[in-house]
Amino acid sequence: MLFNSIDFALFLPTVFLLYWFVFNKSLKLQNVLLVASSYLFYGWWDWRFLSLILFSSVVDYFIGRKLQDTEKASKRKYLLWVSIIVNLGFLGFFKYYNFFLDNFLTAFSFFGNDIKANSLNIILPVGISFYTFQTLSYTIDVYRRKLKPTKDFIAFSAFVSFFPQLVAGPIERATHLLPQFYSKRKFDSTKAVNGLRQILWGLFKKVVIADNCAQFANEIFNNSNDYSGSSLLLGAVFFSFQIYGDFSGYSDIAIGTSRLFGFDLMKNFNFPYFSRDIAEFWRRWHISLSTWFRDYLYIPLGGSRGGTSMKIRNTFIIFIVSGFWHGANWTFIIWGALNAIYFLPLLLTSNNRSNLDIVAQGGFFPNIKETFQMVSTFFLTVIAWVFFRADNVSHAFSYISEIFSFSIFSIPEFDSMGNPMVTLLLIAVFLVIEWLGRRDEFAISDFVTKWPRILRWLFYYAILFSIVSLGGKEQAFIYFQF
Repeated sequence: MLFNSIDFALFLPTVFLLYWFVFNKSLKLQNVLLVASSYLFYGWWDWRFLSLILFSSVVDYFIGRKLQDTEKASKRKYLLWVSIIVNLGFLGFFKYYNFFLDNFLTAFSFFGNDIKANSLNIILPVGISFYTFQTLSYTIDVYRRKLKPTKDFIAFSAFVSFFPQLVAGPIERATHLLPQFYSKRKFDSTKAVNGLRQILWGLFKKVVIADNCAQFANEIFNNSNDYSGSSLLLGAVFFSFQIYGDFSGYSDIAIGTSRLFGFDLMKNFNFPYFSRDIAEFWRRWHISLSTWFRDYLYIPLGGSRGGTSMKIRNTFIIFIVSGFWHGANWTFIIWGALNAIYFLPLLLTSNNRSNLDIVAQGGFFPNIKETFQMVSTFFLTVIAWVFFRADNVSHAFSYISEIFSFSIFSIPEFDSMGNPMVTLLLIAVFLVIEWLGRRDEFAISDFVTKWPRILRWLFYYAILFSIVSLGGKEQAFIYFQF
């Protein structure tokens, strides 16, 4: 079920009314409703994969209980590894089986040995990378004694399957989200209104920005041999805003929807395209994933402690694994490695935490240095996104090589796609609003509320009108494939 669909427009108010007006007398019943609604939400896509969520919930619930009852270190470690193997085993089979098989066969054929093996026609369960990491965080935190295991299976099932963030995050930590299912929720109109405002902004990002950019990005990437370097660069810029509007728009809708039910989810995007270096970008982009890898992989490996070789090793591991998490394709691995290369000079010179405050903190406009830093960081990010979007490695390299050819100085051509100026104007308006709200939780969470009521409502209606009249062709959320 897509957030930007008629199905969800009917589903959400129905669940909302039942939650607050029918099941509001009992916390247990509210949690049961959330579990049932979440399973319906996920099963709307393919009911067969509900068994994976249920099985993962059962395994990690009972392992958590066993970890509480066990003091012997070796047995606790054994239980932890059972959880890791089960969860990553499912993820590896559905997402990476054919990738490893194809590369295994290619490696042997390179040495003159032909091995016959058939690939499997495997359907990738939507959101498996997200809820797998969410359940793993529970088991790991219980193992580390940072969290007491729950005895409430319904609450735990609701935590695993919570429909607003089930298929594309944010990847919540059990220490943050799970306790919220234990507490009685009271309807908070202020929180609900703020949630609706965030849903509205998320829909604008997705429908108006991402879906319109997708029209041009898809055409250019799918026919890159037909376009000049300037057109290809603009196509990469369109994809950069497509993926940002698409993914951060989903996160905004998820967080806003959660507020309607009295829950707080973690912030997943913090205006990443205003970053002044790559380290700052990764503190602001897909925060729930980058912090997950930091806490459960990077720090256990030694983090930035130790010598230079360890720092380099850990940096490449964290970024390459992050790239591989996104998909079973060498393009994602190179995308991760390229970001590691971007990041290393900052780490090795101890400048990776130089930009911790908001850009232009003391004023409205950035200074010349900040402007140059933002533009150069965005350019590096755009080039990296080419690998993320390309069909394969050779496609990515040919695409980038044409960007850096003399044809970069030609005038971009879009004859077969229509005029991109409307979309570029929408991006410009979008960036202005994001800039005005860069200090806040999301772009229109605060500064708009200070306007006179009539201007505020005119602004909301303008956004709603643009969603209805200027939205691009409906596209599935990009991160559903991860």
